[in-house]
Formats: sequence, C-alpha cells, structure tokens
Amino acid sequence: MRLYNTLTRSEENFAPGPDNTVRMYTCGLTVYARGHIGNFRTFICVDVLRRTLKYLLGYRVKQVMNFTDVDDRTIIGAKKAGMDLRTYTERHIADFRDDARALGLEEVEESPRATDEANLHAMADLVRLLEKNGHTYVSDGSIYFKISTMPRYGRLAHLDHEGMKPGARVDADTYAKEDARDFVLWKASKPDEPAWDLVDPPGRPGWHLECSAMALRLLGEPPIDIHAGGVDLIFPHHENEIAQSECATGKPFSRFWVHVEYLIVDEQKMSKSLGNTYTIPDVVIRGYRPSAVRYLLLSAHYRKQLNFTWASLGQAEEALRRLTDFLVRLGTVAREGASGDIAARVGQARRDFADAMQDDLNTAAALGVVFELVRSLRSAIDAGQLGTGDVPGIRQAFDEFDRVLGVFSLRLAEDDQPPVPVEEIERLIEDRQGARRRREFAAADRIRDDLAARGVLLEDGTGGTRWKRK
Repeated sequence: MRLYNTLTRSEENFAPGPDNTVRMYTCGLTVYARGHIGNFRTFICVDVLRRTLKYLLGYRVKQVMNFTDVDDRTIIGAKKAGMDLRTYTERHIADFRDDARALGLEEVEESPRATDEANLHAMADLVRLLEKNGHTYVSDGSIYFKISTMPRYGRLAHLDHEGMKPGARVDADTYAKEDARDFVLWKASKPDEPAWDLVDPPGRPGWHLECSAMALRLLGEPPIDIHAGGVDLIFPHHENEIAQSECATGKPFSRFWVHVEYLIVDEQKMSKSLGNTYTIPDVVIRGYRPSAVRYLLLSAHYRKQLNFTWASLGQAEEALRRLTDFLVRLGTVAREGASGDIAARVGQARRDFADAMQDDLNTAAALGVVFELVRSLRSAIDAGQLGTGDVPGIRQAFDEFDRVLGVFSLRLAEDDQPPVPVEEIERLIEDRQGARRRREFAAADRIRDDLAARGVLLEDGTGGTRWKRK
C-alpha cells in the first residue's frame, strides 16, 4: 500500500510492524461539545484506513483513539454547566459513541480517557523522563518543554527553526498564533480546577502531553506505525507530541503521519459563529440519514478539502438509493445460468477497487469503480445477460467492497429500521391492496401518501408491493 506521510511530504510504501500488526493512534474528540461532521470526516477516513489494513490487506490492527477530557475547554464547559468534569465529559462521550455507531465506525481496540488513573501516571512518568533528559524548566508553578533543546523541532510542520522565539512560551492548550513557543507539559493547579499531585509541583497535564503518554502506554515501544488526525493538529499538537515523545524515549515516535483535510461548509470554514457546525442529529432532523453523511465524506480523497452542502448530501442520498435498489434487484434475477463475461467484469472491478484503496486510500476512485460496475450489471440485467449463477459472485464482491467502505450495509440496516414500525407498514400495504381490489382508489392513495409523508415509499411491481425508506 502507498500511503502519504506528512513527515516526509511524500507517498511511501507502507508495511506493518512485527507480527503483521499495525499499531495506530488517532487523536480523538476533545469532549467539551458534541462532535460535528467536520470531526467525523477525520474519524470516518481513518476508519476506512483501518478497514483497508484489516480486510483488504489482511493485517492485524491495534488502534487507540482517545478522549481528551481535561483541557481548558472541558474545564470551562463543566464550570458553565455547573457539573463536575467527569459528569460533563461523560455526556459528550456518550453522544460520540451514539454518533459513531450511527455512522458505522468500527470499535477500536482502546478508547482511553486522559483522566484515567493509569494514563495520568504515564503522563507523570513522561514528564520525569523529560526532566531527567534536560528538556524542561519550571516557571510560575508550571513545567514547560524547552524547544531549543530539540534541534529538529518543527520538521513535521516545516517550521523555520531560525525564526523561533527563544524563551517565549504559551500556557494555553491551544495557540493564539501559529508561532513556535515553549509549551506547557504540566500546568500549575488553580483553586477551581482539577489537579493531581503526581508531579511536583501539583497540577494537571497539558493537552499535548496526554496523547503522547496514552500512545506510548497502550501501543508499546516506539516507533508506532501510524499516527492520524486532522490537518489542524499538525501544528502545534502533533509537532509537540513528536518533541516530547522523542526527547523522552530517544526513539522516533511514529513511522507514518496521516492527516485528513478540512471539511468546509458552503465554501466557508466551519464556525459556531456562522452556525454551520452541524452534528449528526442536525442532519437527521433535516431528513437525511447518517449513511449519506458517511458516503459524502468518502466521496473525495482524504487529502483534499471537501465542501459540504445540503444539495451534495441529497446527491449522496440518491447515489445510495441507486445502489440499494440494484442490490434488491439482484434478488429478482430469474434467468438461469452464469456468464463468464459477468464474472470477468466483477473480477476486474475487484482488482480496480483494491488498486484504488492501496493508492493512498483513494475512496473517490474506489466508489467510481463500484458505481461503474453497478451501471454495467444493471445493463446486463436489462439485456437478459445476467443469470442466477452470477448473483453469488456479485454479492460476494459487494460484501468485500463494503467491508472496506462500511456504507452499503449501513444503508441497508437503516432500511430495516424505518420511521414507521414494519408491522404497521405491512398492515397498511394489505389495507391498500384491499382498497384497490374494491376499486376504492382514493383510499388507497391516502394510505400511500400518508406513508410517504412519514418517510416510507411504496413501489408497485409485478411481484407485488415493496416498501423502502424515503
């Protein structure tokens, strides 16, 4: 597999570590609010990377995706809500898990919280190693990393080392300006903030320290294989992770750095002030489904900006409808036999799909392969060229595609859970059929229109009436 490495600014051949295992760390959500679709673009693209490594390439994967549950924003949020920090962040973690399930994210092997006791001890140990190696100083009760002690600082973000400000430091978990400064490892305790006495002086961990400690504790000796996140994390977060991890261990931190580009909305950056930081519940309220969000977020290459619009989400809904209609239509094929030509088309599509995914996770090209195959096979059905013997191989190919993309089965599962109970739909279909037999067509139309208004469409065919979600 060819994978773009932000550290080298080039595509490189990726191979797993010992025992055919890929050790991967993903910077997860800072749980001061519900995750939005911009966050989930990163998580979905990394989920597909995980699936490609597992199901297409056959590697074992051990993935860690954390929850940052102590930083400036979570502390401020808990205060405003009048809650203790753990209760406040647990609410947002529960929301994330609900949204992740709705979007078809596979569960990762480890999903630690920064405030888990074992992780806090790992952070304290990392600070002590950095102190021992001469990379820290104490000021105003906080412990800082001194970037001048690391000559190679800035190589991930390609910073100008000569232009760095010696002696300047930042105490916040996020930088006001994109300039390199000494960053806080362990923040001085304040009377109204959580604090731990694991380090002298007592305080709490800085944001950058948390991820390094959790990655090294849960994934083992560096270098890990892949560190992933959004492009907004390259500087300062990932740059600072490299600095503190490598200065503590004396070893490279990660072999590959994978970053997912921004999601913009209506050609604008996502911003609370603009009211365009949409969440999954926001999408559902508008009448769209999570599977359409997943499809849309995979429709562009992960290293290209993607512009979200409600119209583009509608197009994603339509694309998935065409796909699921085709999969349903396969079940109606009645012609006996099989065709070598059909098998050849399917085999070529499988190879093209694999090539696209191994070409730096080119999901846009992979989806193009799938829909070209759908077009070709639909034409074959229309021409009477596709037989029942072809169907198992076609279904197997689509199952293989979906193990990687994770979107087709998600849509079918949503179809199995309509907005109207299945028993009620089936009863209304029988009532409608009875009305039509009695030539009470106005009553039959009322049943159809009522279901349509509630999100269920009825389609009449030679085999009877079937329903699907709107």
